[in-house]
Amino acid sequence: MFWTKRVVIGDGERGLVYRNRRFERVLVPGVYRWFDPMGRIEVRTFNIAAPEYAGHDVDALIVGLGNRLGETFVHADIGVDQVGLVLKNGKLEDVLPPGTRRLYWIGLVKVEVQAVTLASLEVDAAVARRLRQLGTLSKLAVVADVPAESAGLVFVDGKLERTLAPGAYAFWNFQKNVAVDVVDLRVQTIEVSGQELLTRDKVSLRVNLAASTRVTDVVAARTKVAKIGDVVYRELQYGLRKAVSAKTLDELLGDKASLDADIFAHVRGQLTGLGVEVLGVGVKDVILPGEMKEILNAVVQAEKQAQAQVIRRREEANATRSLLNTAKLIDESPVLMRLKELEALEKVTEKIDKLTVFGGLDGVLKQLVTLK
Repeated sequence: MFWTKRVVIGDGERGLVYRNRRFERVLVPGVYRWFDPMGRIEVRTFNIAAPEYAGHDVDALIVGLGNRLGETFVHADIGVDQVGLVLKNGKLEDVLPPGTRRLYWIGLVKVEVQAVTLASLEVDAAVARRLRQLGTLSKLAVVADVPAESAGLVFVDGKLERTLAPGAYAFWNFQKNVAVDVVDLRVQTIEVSGQELLTRDKVSLRVNLAASTRVTDVVAARTKVAKIGDVVYRELQYGLRKAVSAKTLDELLGDKASLDADIFAHVRGQLTGLGVEVLGVGVKDVILPGEMKEILNAVVQAEKQAQAQVIRRREEANATRSLLNTAKLIDESPVLMRLKELEALEKVTEKIDKLTVFGGLDGVLKQLVTLK
């Protein structure tokens, strides 16, 4: 008939009947007819393959269905200190923030809602893995990956709550401001370059310094100072300036090890209790101005020349003394004199192709060579 309203609800659908814009009942699959000459009946059809109820009258449906709500919907009522885990066919698919009220159709998709308290901010590892797969973990939680040889600090509303060992962590990003600071525990190198300094004797020079440090107490290193790296760098500068200004140029160039020790002692004392250990300090380069280089080169050259003259005179004196001793021995021993004559004969005969000897061996020994 002209005034009859006919509605067909399919197997994967549900219908909601409103009369005069007020909820009346739920329609399951089937064919329905109403006599509605005034057009007061409205039927809204929903595809329950997407189980989340998309209407804007959740509260009205909850009140209207009353005790019969569980026949049609899964009611998710999440408290203000909870989050809701929505499982569809046994798989985690969504997370509901605190204070959420939502309805899910009962039918094609099995929906289960689990309320999880926020008393422990850390997300369960299995839940975190699933949310990571869905690509929503970073939107719902603060994610922290703490690598090996590192440690993490968890701050909740600006207050330190706990430290983290190496691993993967996630913390619910609801109601509280959660921040994770990862601290590297490996040995770090700090370079202090191009420091223009004056020695005790007013010589200007430029020094490059290197130091190795390691964090030993992550809590102290992050809570007692704003930036521990800046503090270490500043103390290295101060220690270098103090050590250089206390020495002359000759002392610096002659004993750089003592300079390193002085800087190390200063920095270690200043960093006590800040959670950082200084493993070593070393001056890499001492760079002098151009004019000072020329002067030092001239001084070094003069010193080396003087040392060479001393060594040369010493060797000449030693050689003369040796000759004098030999002459005395020859004068006192005729046999030694004769041996020297034969040595001279040997050197002479090495350069002669043919030698004729008269008088036999006695002539060779007594008459061939005579040294006077």
